[in-house]
Amino acid sequence: MRILFLGDIVGKSGRDAVLRELPYLRRALDTDFVVVNAENAAHGFGLTAQIAAELFDAGADVLTTGNHVWDQRELLTYIDREPRILRPMNFPPGTPGKGAGLFAARGGRQVLVLHAMGRAYMDPLDCPFRAIDKELEAAPLGMVADAILVDIHAEATSEKMAMGHWCDGRASLVVGTHTHVPTADAQVLPKGTGYQTDAGACADYNSVIGFDPTVPLARFVHKIPAGKMEPAQGPATVCGVFVETDDRTGLAKRTEAVRTGGRLSAAIPKVEVAA
Repeated sequence: MRILFLGDIVGKSGRDAVLRELPYLRRALDTDFVVVNAENAAHGFGLTAQIAAELFDAGADVLTTGNHVWDQRELLTYIDREPRILRPMNFPPGTPGKGAGLFAARGGRQVLVLHAMGRAYMDPLDCPFRAIDKELEAAPLGMVADAILVDIHAEATSEKMAMGHWCDGRASLVVGTHTHVPTADAQVLPKGTGYQTDAGACADYNSVIGFDPTVPLARFVHKIPAGKMEPAQGPATVCGVFVETDDRTGLAKRTEAVRTGGRLSAAIPKVEVAA
């Protein structure tokens, strides 16, 4: 199975780039399933029902989120009506939505998507490792699900790496989100799980993590309030991760970074596309 994961969409620039590039990437990579992190898609803060619908129409099968999931208040009610949108599973009990789902891929195969948030330098939540472990035990790879993807939305690279090793041999892909910068460590871990510490953002990279530099610079340099950050509006680079799994085991055969458009160097994995 071929799975594409795209990192955090930031604002209109990132959104427009994903809407433009995703249909091309689905064809070029002959993907069976696509997951997109969309927590910053609505002007950099949250996600709306309309934007979600546009992303589904462009080819996303599932949308993950993160710590900005509730920035657009409408999602508090919409998320229970749209099972293809996930919020971190280790939020407190009673939080709207869910953090895991089993979804149909091309050809009728089943993909389990798990979404958790880290705790290092972030809001205190339940343990993401135990939350993920519970789901992996309930739906083992190759038995319930043909492939399992984990989005770990976390600040610390060490926590994301630890999650990769925690899931190694039990998931097809563990990918980090939240820090908006693509890491150069796409790999297959020793027991067969694909991994990348951060998929990067779908954003204008002439920026500070996808936002116009003016406000972040004022905060860092002068340590004064400087207003709300605004998404950068230049051409965006679509960043993500591609994993190809073994149909027999569900484990990764290869994991490669994906980049297209904007300022960053292009990286499009080569695949054989059936005629």
